[in-house]
Amino acid sequence: MASIVMQQEAICRRYGVVPFPVSAEDKVGISRNVKDRLLPINGVRCRPENGTSGWYIWAGEDMSTDADFFAPLHVSHLADWCPAVIQFLLLPPGWRFLLADDYFDVWFDPEVDLTPVGAA
Repeated sequence: MASIVMQQEAICRRYGVVPFPVSAEDKVGISRNVKDRLLPINGVRCRPENGTSGWYIWAGEDMSTDADFFAPLHVSHLADWCPAVIQFLLLPPGWRFLLADDYFDVWFDPEVDLTPVGAA
């Protein structure tokens, strides 16, 4: 476990961001095709709320807009679904990653909606 946290913190240091906590009980939205090992794996972190981590993770080039595209999954189960994404989980809201074979990219996306609930 300590080595995973060290990896996560190293990713945050590499991109100059303060780690944003996530707990094993928090949920991610994940597409079912992630289990099929389809590449690339994409992730975007929105604002966490109501027991979610804010993370949405999907496989393939495009994210579907279908209402049932994302299934809720506890962070603790990501090791079974897609352990490679765990290293990115401490990135703060607004950050994205793309993972394919031995390649990954991480960036801040100013287009991610980070508006607090109830804000005008």
